[in-house]
Amino acid sequence: MRYEQARSALPSNRRPVGTWLLILAGMVFVTVILGGATRLTGSGLSMVHWQPLHMLPPLTDAEWQQAFADYRQSPQGRLINAGIDLAGFKGIFWLEYIHRAWDRAIGLVFIVPFLWFVARRRLGRRDAPRLLALFVLGALQGVLGWAMVASGLVDRPSVSHYLLAAHLLAALAIYAALVWAAMLYLHEADLSTEIPVGAPILRRRLYVPLMLVCLTMAAGALVAGLKAGLIYNTFPTMGGAILPADAWALTPLWRNFLDDPTLAQFDHRVLAILTWAACVSVWWSSWGLKFPLRIRQAMAMVPMAATIQAALGIATLLNVVPLPLAVAHQAGAFLLFTTLLWAVFVLRVVR
Repeated sequence: MRYEQARSALPSNRRPVGTWLLILAGMVFVTVILGGATRLTGSGLSMVHWQPLHMLPPLTDAEWQQAFADYRQSPQGRLINAGIDLAGFKGIFWLEYIHRAWDRAIGLVFIVPFLWFVARRRLGRRDAPRLLALFVLGALQGVLGWAMVASGLVDRPSVSHYLLAAHLLAALAIYAALVWAAMLYLHEADLSTEIPVGAPILRRRLYVPLMLVCLTMAAGALVAGLKAGLIYNTFPTMGGAILPADAWALTPLWRNFLDDPTLAQFDHRVLAILTWAACVSVWWSSWGLKFPLRIRQAMAMVPMAATIQAALGIATLLNVVPLPLAVAHQAGAFLLFTTLLWAVFVLRVVR
């Protein structure tokens, strides 16, 4: 398809749609940060009921006492926070409530402008059904989030690390789709039909660190769910060893890759190092090529973001996962992913 034909298939004034999609992506980013904070503070299990249509928090003393009583019957309330008082419960409750309320706000910020853009025919011919499917995926993400929380309300005071990883990756998929769609609406008119020498090869090379970032984030979710960041808080070795002997404590052997905290941390370390090396390597391979300024700027951001994220990860580990560093590390993963996605985008060619 010629570039002019591609442009004619989209609305003439598409920046408002791109801005809306970018706002939604930003809101998803914020909810990921809120989710990380609720997990790290133990707030995620404070609301033991899922009421998707109930928007208000407890408003009376009786309602607070009932919510507190329900929490004290949960595994976390009985086994971890048995001595918590009502004031302490409110402290963890409010963070989880804000997280859930923010998720509902994302749905509202999506559906109202979506209906307006559809009515005004401001979306591309194929965009409306795709975006509606993304809305459905967001709703299913809410169901997955509750399934994750419910896994920690039965017989143990922690959520399933499998569901935690799935919940994070689903958020990443939604975020990626929103960011990509926003970039198309905001910037595709700026792209050139001329293919710089080396651009197609470089774009394919970027898929390697992009895939590694996703794998590293999944491994990081397993580390978080297994609380594996609280052990072997040394770097580059793990307690003086490359791989401690207790990494293979579970049987059958394959379970160690998913359920053993030591091996989970080792896997996360290895994937993080490979991700950093891949980011630096792909940037180095672009050095000296005659690319436009936008491409050179995007490529220069890749090793910078990777190095900052690696430093945050090491600092989080060495300091035994303090809340500010851990939240920054989770945010850094999404920012590194965004940087790579942007680099892929600016190398994109409309054929």
